[in-house]
Amino acid sequence: MIRLLGVALFIVATALSGPSTAQVGASVDERGVLTIAPLLERVTPAVVNISVVSERPIETNPLFQDPFFRRFFDLPEPPRSRPQLSAGSGVIVDAENGYVLTNHHVIRDGKEIIVTLKDGRKLDAELVGSDAATDIALLKIKADNLTAMPLGDSDQLKVGDFVVAVGNPFGLGQTVTSGIISALGRGGLNIEGYEDFIQTDAPINPGNSGGALLTLDGKLIGINTAILTPVGGNIGIGFAVPINMARAVMEQLIEHGEVRRGRLGIMIQDLTPDLAQALGLPRSAGALVARVEEGTPAERAGIRSGDVVIAVNGRPVSSSRDLRNAIGLMRTGTKVELTILRDGKEETVTAVLDESQESPDRVRASRVPAGAELEELRPGMSGYGRVEGVAVRRVAPGSPAARIGLRSGDVILAVNREAVKSVAELQRAIEKAGPVVALRVYRDGAELYLVAR
Repeated sequence: MIRLLGVALFIVATALSGPSTAQVGASVDERGVLTIAPLLERVTPAVVNISVVSERPIETNPLFQDPFFRRFFDLPEPPRSRPQLSAGSGVIVDAENGYVLTNHHVIRDGKEIIVTLKDGRKLDAELVGSDAATDIALLKIKADNLTAMPLGDSDQLKVGDFVVAVGNPFGLGQTVTSGIISALGRGGLNIEGYEDFIQTDAPINPGNSGGALLTLDGKLIGINTAILTPVGGNIGIGFAVPINMARAVMEQLIEHGEVRRGRLGIMIQDLTPDLAQALGLPRSAGALVARVEEGTPAERAGIRSGDVVIAVNGRPVSSSRDLRNAIGLMRTGTKVELTILRDGKEETVTAVLDESQESPDRVRASRVPAGAELEELRPGMSGYGRVEGVAVRRVAPGSPAARIGLRSGDVILAVNREAVKSVAELQRAIEKAGPVVALRVYRDGAELYLVAR
């Protein structure tokens, strides 16, 4: 029995120490134990715990909201919210600049974000930007001797690759689990707007969100984001955002503080076998163009209703989700080559993407008081056509932004007398400002100053 076990161990060790780059992290150490401990010692300092303080509305009897009732019984103003503490995980991806990737839902509505390193240091984090559509957020911390996890290439993954998940499940502290990649390109989960998930059976539980999914060569290939479970805990079906998607979002958050998605201007649907047969098409893979909007890049490129997009920049498109993900991660102004199927023949067209009209849930923070969501001033907003500035989309009740007097619908015109016309300009102006920031604000046809520290 012992001899057979030794043979089995030898076979496993041989399999795990073969030439595949995704498997070089496992080896037999001086104890004679098959282990990935040296790999984990190298990469786990890059995984951090994230604590978020947010405001939670307090449900009260509507009677206590009545001013006459409160006045009659001499009742104090009831609190509208109370602080709430939540926890998640994150991954340091740039040690020099202190950039930390995590999930949007981990830091959403956060008034205060604290990052705890593996060595116990606690650091205040600045929110660089967040994108709800991909569930990716980027934080920035300032500290010496940080460890970053190298980024892999999620496009090179295969089902069956061994992976390791590192995070902070249930607030226990840093925890490591392992498994394999169960599936690639998962979608239709109705979790976020752009779905191309890596599915894994490496145990992922609440609190793992924002943590690392890595291959056995120590490369980050995904940001853990969700689990599919009927019981609230792990059942072996976890999902991660591919690192190539997260990297594209991160680059735009660093540059713009938001994701400026390109738009093609078409309505699409999956090309099913029945549709392909009805339309006389030789294949059932691709994105069927149902409608082309007027004045859009698609119309200018000559795309027509009934065309089937089968490739983007030479990369095959098998469904409408593939096309939406590909275009949605490209920047405004990007030139894209589309291979289409028209009347049974393949053609290639080129389009230059313009700015998307969708309005994702954007969260920004710098030294703008926490709790304020900002966006570009657009038609239909208060002040549009009369002033130039940055619109305040929403202010969380009880937040620092609310306490200095900022309101939803305000337009920030200037920072310390420096005019601002975009979120990026506002962030740059605040970064240059001193410890006290004066915001000139347009509200209901009048202008006033608010002071933030």
